Amino acid sequence: MTTKSLQSSLLPNEPWDPWYFELRAQRRSFHRIAGVDEVGRGPLAGPVVAAAVVLPCGVDLPEVRDSKLLSPAQRLACRDRIRTVATAIGIGVVGAADIDRTNILAASLEAMRQAVAQVDPLPDFVLVDGLWPVPIQLPQQTIKRGDQLSISVSAASIVAKVHRDEMMIAYHESYPHYNFAQNKGYGTEEHRTALGSFGPCPLHRQTFRGVRSSADNSSTN
Repeated sequence: MTTKSLQSSLLPNEPWDPWYFELRAQRRSFHRIAGVDEVGRGPLAGPVVAAAVVLPCGVDLPEVRDSKLLSPAQRLACRDRIRTVATAIGIGVVGAADIDRTNILAASLEAMRQAVAQVDPLPDFVLVDGLWPVPIQLPQQTIKRGDQLSISVSAASIVAKVHRDEMMIAYHESYPHYNFAQNKGYGTEEHRTALGSFGPCPLHRQTFRGVRSSADNSSTN
């Protein structure tokens, strides 16, 4: 069965070896295998953040899974455990201005490129969440739903999510009107109401529709 058909045949409750893709790369003589994922494509404000994580093969991480399936407390505990056991971790951050200058896909890939570049020494193989390869001169494999299928990518999703959340909590101190500490920049009703009242701040993605419409409304009032 090919990797593509194997992925598409998986059912939500079907047993799955989270080390499958890492072990497959090892059998091809790769040894420093990094999982890469990004978070923050959907929010109206804040950066897109990526992480690259290299794990020792077979390390025990039973709680690590797609960050979206974990509570904030579980993500924090997993992040701390990943930090303890990981061989290397890299972080990439691309802010709102660069997202507006290019587009969210390009910014996400750039954040992942930065994250891989921060791994020291560089990995010799990269497992990438999603369908788009990272612009790096390294062997890599894209994996649809990689954050659910690869332990290294799951770890990267957790590290990236916690890092971005911590950034947004810190930004809340400078821009309390938008309650970034709670919504993390996503377009909640409260956040959109604040945008209508105060207009966008420098952290907002001016090219995103929800921000543009709020800016237009505030300029006509």
